[in-house]
Amino acid sequence: MYKQSLILLSCALALTLAAPPAPLTKRSPQGGPDSEATVVAQDQIINEGGSYAYNYETSNGIKARQTSDNGVSANGEYSFLAPDGTSYSVVYVADENGFQPQGAHLPTEPPAPEHVIKLLEDLRANPPSDPEFDLASLDATLARLRATQG
Repeated sequence: MYKQSLILLSCALALTLAAPPAPLTKRSPQGGPDSEATVVAQDQIINEGGSYAYNYETSNGIKARQTSDNGVSANGEYSFLAPDGTSYSVVYVADENGFQPQGAHLPTEPPAPEHVIKLLEDLRANPPSDPEFDLASLDATLARLRATQG
C-alpha cells in the first residue's frame, strides 16, 4: 500500500511539473485602444560594414527612425501620441557616452555651480599622474557642465 501511494504521489508531482506555466500577464479580452494598430510605413537598410538605417510609422501615430554609420553608435528620433492627445517627440544620440535623449518634455540638467567648474578646470590644468586618469572624459564632463550655464 505504501509503495502504491508513493507511485501515485510521484505521478501527480510529475504531471504538475510537466504542466505548461501559467501566463505571466492577463490581457483584457477587449484590448487597448492601440491593439488594432498596424504598420503603415517601414524601411530598413542593413549594410555589411555594420551601418544601418530604419524608419517606421504605425496607424496610431508612432513614428521612429534611427541611423548608424558603424553599428555601434546611433542617432535617431521617435514620436508618439499620449492617451490625452499630447504629442511627444524625442531626438537622441546613443554612443560611448550612453543614451542621450532630448525633448521639450524631458527635464534638463540644472546649471553647474561655478566652483565645481573651477575645480575641474584646475584638475584639467594639473592632471594626476595616474595612468588610469581619463583626460578625454574630464574634457567631456567640463564641456557638458559649461553648456548648462547657458
